[in-house]
Amino acid sequence: MAEKNPKKNKTQQNATIAVNRQARHEYFIEERFEAGIVLEGWEVKSLRDGRVQLKESYVILRRGEAWLSGAHISALLSASTHIKPDAIRSKKLLLNRHELNKLIGSVERKGYTLIPLSMYWKNGRAKLEIGLAKGKQLHDKRATSKDRDWQREKGRILKKG
Repeated sequence: MAEKNPKKNKTQQNATIAVNRQARHEYFIEERFEAGIVLEGWEVKSLRDGRVQLKESYVILRRGEAWLSGAHISALLSASTHIKPDAIRSKKLLLNRHELNKLIGSVERKGYTLIPLSMYWKNGRAKLEIGLAKGKQLHDKRATSKDRDWQREKGRILKKG
């Protein structure tokens, strides 16, 4: 009897592709949404290799659609010979009409901003977690840092005693 192919049963150990760590420092995240991304073939290969950076990216709303701008996906050297890859091309995000309407209302009326939080694999497809966020001011960042330090110190004190 032939053995079963072990690659079929293999589950992906690390589904996370990239995380925007700066986002939680710069913004208060009010709500999170999961969006699909329209990608080209060479971009998917680059994502599988982990060549993406979300640090200075943002989500814009144009003509009733959401677009990811500023995300840098660097092409592999062997990706393709007949196309010219654009590393910071705007990528369309796939959201439900209800979610889009909610985001448009929040951004235009309430002054929120949309930022990408993380990119990950889900059922073999690349997904982007976007956050509906308000910007932090300097005193808010200091207070957050102070609270984090206090929680760390409190944990140390309780661990000792």
